[in-house]
Amino acid sequence: MPIYEKYVGAHRDDFISLADAQKNYKLTYTDDFNFAYDVIDELGTTKPDKLAMIWVSKDGEEKYFTFRDMMVYSNKAANYLHYMGIRKGDKVLLTLKRSYYFWFIILALHKIGAVAVQATNMLKAKDYVYRCNAGKIKAVIITGDGPETQYFDEGGDKYETVELKFVTGHKDAGPGWIDFESGFELASDEWQRPTGDQAIMADDMMLMAFSSGTSGYPKIITHNFKYPLGHIMTGVFWHRVVDGGLHFTISDTGWLKSLWGKIYGQWFGESAVLVYDFEKFDGADILSKLEKYKVTTFCVPPTMYRMILQNDVSKYDLSSLSHCCTAGEALNPEIYNKWFESTGLKIHEGFGQTETTLCVATIYPWSEPVPGAIGYPVPGYDVHILGEDGESLPRGATGEISIRVLSKQRKSCGLLDSYNFSEEDTFKSLHDGFYHTGDTAYRDEKGMFRYVGRNDDVIKSSGYRIGPFEIESVLLEHPAVMEVAVTGVPDKIRGFAVKATIVLSNGYVGTEELTKELQKYVKDNTAPYKYPRVVEYVDALPKTFNGKIRRAEIRNIDSEKTSE
Repeated sequence: MPIYEKYVGAHRDDFISLADAQKNYKLTYTDDFNFAYDVIDELGTTKPDKLAMIWVSKDGEEKYFTFRDMMVYSNKAANYLHYMGIRKGDKVLLTLKRSYYFWFIILALHKIGAVAVQATNMLKAKDYVYRCNAGKIKAVIITGDGPETQYFDEGGDKYETVELKFVTGHKDAGPGWIDFESGFELASDEWQRPTGDQAIMADDMMLMAFSSGTSGYPKIITHNFKYPLGHIMTGVFWHRVVDGGLHFTISDTGWLKSLWGKIYGQWFGESAVLVYDFEKFDGADILSKLEKYKVTTFCVPPTMYRMILQNDVSKYDLSSLSHCCTAGEALNPEIYNKWFESTGLKIHEGFGQTETTLCVATIYPWSEPVPGAIGYPVPGYDVHILGEDGESLPRGATGEISIRVLSKQRKSCGLLDSYNFSEEDTFKSLHDGFYHTGDTAYRDEKGMFRYVGRNDDVIKSSGYRIGPFEIESVLLEHPAVMEVAVTGVPDKIRGFAVKATIVLSNGYVGTEELTKELQKYVKDNTAPYKYPRVVEYVDALPKTFNGKIRRAEIRNIDSEKTSE
């Protein structure tokens, strides 16, 4: 039987209906549950030759890894990191793109009890400095594939807690950088589970993530070692991974989405994962990979489905593909229908956050997907639509998606532990018996959730979550910018594009040349995907009586223009 049954107590098909699963789905685990030991090492010992991953480089190089490989290589990484001083509770930042070393290292950190902190390779110096200092990062492990180590070093002596800098790829990155692979190759492949004061418990911190908000810098979100258990529902039930099959989620390891689709839930279901280390997304290229490697289950954001569908899908043999999913932004019915016409497969939508695992979805075979609906609450989460006064709203009424939390000890596996290591900040979202997501929806006549939008101003563009404040802060450093408001404007390809509405300083004129200069300035000073693709110059920004910029008014005007 697949290993997830040990924790669920049943096969997924033993549940006869969604109502049955919502009522009877229960997770059973020990107080010291640890995915690296209890799933990977178990599979590495009992099913050592079973395929865990196919890794494909941008140049077509292939590597195949079994579950025994994952066990052995994570042991080597754990031994080396421990030798270098990494201990339980230490925070380690990982900027590794889609390198297979990410999987060895994150499992090694789980085995040590250290805290993994994922980071995109698009960060610049100020991003690294903030994350390292706010998160009290002890070590960084950064890809040698590009200029990432150079960006990190531009932070100079501003790092307050970083003691170790590792680089992959046998790259000479300059003073202070340690060649991770050399040490890894010399390390022992035998590792013992810690005991005593180094023993790792399920309630210990396992992950730390930075999530963009509408004001201030990204907030810190923490998860404990029960987090992977929440992804049984993601991978086994929603992705519907095939035991012995191959799952393909397109995300690099800088985002928690990679944990949704490239490790926990898939390996609970004993499906291998396909990791394709491409440089730039190309729909035809992805179709060729689906065909060549006989992918069985597939999950990408709606934007990527749209890009794939710009090609003639009928030219590719996708007969191995059995199930498709999407998340990250609203799924356009046009994409859903065109994908179904091209492949005969429906796209199963899902909803979750950095703070959660999958919590609302259309889970086959109990709920058929309906274009425009994100689905029903999934087993393991008690999800409600609440009004402003905290009351449960009737069908048809729009309110906040909220998850019932009975107590800290009785919250859903996969739900965050804290914000910013602060009880005060955590209480802002976790209070009165609920976790308040900040996202709004309503239930239709069938009880399906239909997503409306975000309470705050986070922009969802091409699957990225972008906080306006970070971009505004960079633009305000430019002498031409007196005031700026960053919002999302509807975009047919990206869902939303980043827009900057700017009041210029005296002596400046809003020309095409200035627009290009400002866009380049943002690219040079923060992650390039955040740059404003649309720039508008105005005499004044709409504000409230107390001087706050009304981004909602800007969005409404842009929405009206788009619908005309």
